[in-house]
Amino acid sequence: MEVCYQLPVLPLDRQVPKHVLSRRGAISFSSSSSLFGGPDPRKLSQRRGAISYDSSDQTALYIRMLGDVRVRSQVGFEPGRRGSHPYLNVDFRLLHSRGGSPGPVSARTVRRLLSFQRYHSSRVYQGVPTQNPLHILDDDYTGQAKCMLEKVGSWKFDIFLFDRLTNGNSLISLTFHLINQYGLIQLFQLDTVKLRRFLVMVQEDYRSQNPYHNAVHAADVTQAMYCYMQEPKLAESLTSCDILLSLLAAATHDLDHPGVNQPFLIKTNHHLAALYRNTSVLENHHWRSAVGLLRESSLFSHLPTEDRLNMERQLGSLILATDISRQNEYLCKFRTHLDKEDLCLGNASHRHFLLQMALKCADICNPCRPWELSRKWSEKVTEEFFHQGDIEKKLKLELSPLCDSRMNSVGNIQIGFMTFVVEPLFGAWARFSDTQLSQCMLDHMAQNKARWKGVLQEQVLGRDERDTDSKTLPQGNRES
Repeated sequence: MEVCYQLPVLPLDRQVPKHVLSRRGAISFSSSSSLFGGPDPRKLSQRRGAISYDSSDQTALYIRMLGDVRVRSQVGFEPGRRGSHPYLNVDFRLLHSRGGSPGPVSARTVRRLLSFQRYHSSRVYQGVPTQNPLHILDDDYTGQAKCMLEKVGSWKFDIFLFDRLTNGNSLISLTFHLINQYGLIQLFQLDTVKLRRFLVMVQEDYRSQNPYHNAVHAADVTQAMYCYMQEPKLAESLTSCDILLSLLAAATHDLDHPGVNQPFLIKTNHHLAALYRNTSVLENHHWRSAVGLLRESSLFSHLPTEDRLNMERQLGSLILATDISRQNEYLCKFRTHLDKEDLCLGNASHRHFLLQMALKCADICNPCRPWELSRKWSEKVTEEFFHQGDIEKKLKLELSPLCDSRMNSVGNIQIGFMTFVVEPLFGAWARFSDTQLSQCMLDHMAQNKARWKGVLQEQVLGRDERDTDSKTLPQGNRES
């Protein structure tokens, strides 16, 4: 079955390959819909995800509304497919292992999920407003996760712990909570079931086998973005639309990241590199993927077309700002504004630019977190770099910078990253927002940099001691 769609405001789009639509996630379609290019929507059961047909209207309902249960359709489920890169002769399963298949789900649990879905769907479709959207979260959250969300604005927020407490659903739980906390569900008249479905699809489209660019990283960036939006200068001036777009951009900014960087895609002639003309390849893909999920979930279908398209364009502008290759461009513009002192938060374009800078900061804020959190992220991103290096070795390609495990270590990568990328950006951000949070981030960065230097010194001393010991051993011992 050929399934394709076009994004009319994005002229470079091409037809979406069939296997892309085998993405895991929530789906919703009408039996009479021609959107998917075929008369029989039941053929879409080949997509990953649990679906069920309501016999009354033949609408496919997504079962897995609560993240504590894994339900799979019995048709066309290919557990190994997601681990392979679709357009390269590179099997990512060589480097990433997948866990075992989920256990059986009780009939009682399935009935509970179906009842939940049908109850909330019927209330929404009949126009009955939900009194308190947080009741959707009650069945999914443990008491400890709720307690953590009470301190979601803390810079010490441990996203790894929160991910464990929410059974691997940190991105869904955190983003839904923040959208609800700001009152955006009521302000934009969002369908809570569609919102939940959209967030499930977003989380599912992050590749869990990536050590770093996965849904937990997206949740961490979303939490950092929330912290920045709480800073006085922004909190007093942001509109509800600014806030909604910022949260969605943070949650989707690395959507469907393949675990390799842009230079790798270009030198392997990846189809995305050709599609986006070797410019912001990954960021364009993240944006288009986010737009696809927004349209598939119909989250904004009740808004006027012009408003919906404008929101999609602004979402893209925020996500494209995270392109690290354009770091100097954004930083120079930011410094120019700061030098001239001409940033006006009453100006929509200036607010949007500041949100771009805030998202850039959130995306690379790991070196500014407390040591234990920063160290974990540093190890994960280095692991992903080295995985790419392993692939390049297998393909006999020139190794990308930072990807050679023989020439680099976590410590020296982090020190260089802090020196040349993080310190200039956060120094400029502190000029704009001279607050306790900004000083806290700079302090953590300085401490973390000193810790990594200490680690490197210990490693050098350890190697020297081993070399000295080997030289003092008798000849016979050395040869044995």
